Amino acid sequence: MKTIYLAGGCFWGVEHYLSFINGIKETTVGYANSDIASPSYEDLKAHRSLASETVEVLYDEDVISLKEILDLFFEIIDPTLLDQQGHDIGHQYRTGIYYTDTEDMPVIRNALAELSGKYERPVLTELLPLDNFTKAEEYHQDYLYKNPTGYCHVDPKMFERAKNYKKN
Repeated sequence: MKTIYLAGGCFWGVEHYLSFINGIKETTVGYANSDIASPSYEDLKAHRSLASETVEVLYDEDVISLKEILDLFFEIIDPTLLDQQGHDIGHQYRTGIYYTDTEDMPVIRNALAELSGKYERPVLTELLPLDNFTKAEEYHQDYLYKNPTGYCHVDPKMFERAKNYKKN
């Protein structure tokens, strides 16, 4: 099992989308790379923390590769936007890839380079080592399962895509 941390705007939709993909064993929403200890949702909303809303992704690399996960992740974000996805605006909604295993770096760098070739504007998705991760409050976990009509910047058609994803 391996872990990668993905920030793609509001973590509700990103978590929901990733949870459908075969090979992803567990998703947890939380706050990554905070400049304060144990930030809360209120800290992010009040701009008391520079953390990003992030999904911790535990996956089985025998079933799905990091490259495949990143390609699927890129389908639900606009990597050229700064501090915004959908109607969510603020530093906590930036896009990012946070790693814990330096051996993942070549895969991530290549995926970002490939992604950059698809856009005229620069890709602004940050790539950083994970410094810290604080699990979000319980009501945020599996939010869209608990609140199926909740707001989400991810197109609902993408949930079906994730459910039906097959390795090429």
